[in-house]
Amino acid sequence: MSTVNIHEAKTHLSKLLDRMLTGEEIIIARAGKPLARLLPVEERLPRVPGIARGRLTDAFFEPLPEDELQAWER
Repeated sequence: MSTVNIHEAKTHLSKLLDRMLTGEEIIIARAGKPLARLLPVEERLPRVPGIARGRLTDAFFEPLPEDELQAWER
């Protein structure tokens, strides 16, 4: 794990990203206090249309009760 200050992170961002991609944990700090961690973006699976087909009943499309609507509007 490496900790770098903000100025160093701005100056050497591409090098820090390369190190992060090889598995090194990079912490960005201000005045020695950790603020952020560089992590690789996780790949997401593509969305599948129709995944909820057959799971929604007609009740899903009915209006909400008045007390629940009021709770959402707070």
